[in-house]
This record gives sequence, structure tokens and C-alpha cells, in this order.
Amino acid sequence: MLTYTVKLAPQAEGGYTVTVPALPGCISEGDTLDETLRNIQEAIEGCLLSLVKRGKQIPIEFSAYRDVHVSLKKPRAQKRFRSYAKVAAH
Repeated sequence: MLTYTVKLAPQAEGGYTVTVPALPGCISEGDTLDETLRNIQEAIEGCLLSLVKRGKQIPIEFSAYRDVHVSLKKPRAQKRFRSYAKVAAH
């Protein structure tokens, strides 16, 4: 099973437009979020079949979320945060 990231854009007149960054030109729309996601799934399948028929390589998208642990050195970090807080408060 392949997984692709999609970009949903709400439209002023209602509904959504959706694109697939890894598959340029693969675009769809729908009136509801569920309909839009069903439509883009069909569009992705069509785009991939078209690539296969033309002998083109199927783009594989890799994305994963990972936890990154960060520690701050107290003296310098606290000073920076305090300075930022003063600027942001103005």
C-alpha cells in the first residue's frame, strides 16, 4: 500500500480543492471533506495507473513523525526567552 500526503484548500464558495505534492497535476475537489478525500483517492489511483501504462516510475513518498528531545541550557535560554517575552508583549 502506498501513502501520499495531500494538501486540502478550503474554497470561498464552499468545498475543498485537494492536490498531491508528490504527484504534480493530480488534483480533485469535493463539497465535503469526506467526498474530497474519496475523490483524491480515485485521482491518485488514476495518476499511478497512467504512470505505469507509460512506463514511468511511481513516486514513493516517505514521511514519518519522530520525537526529538531537546534540552536547553538554563542560563542563556532563560535570558533569551525573557527578552522575547518583553518584545512580544509590546
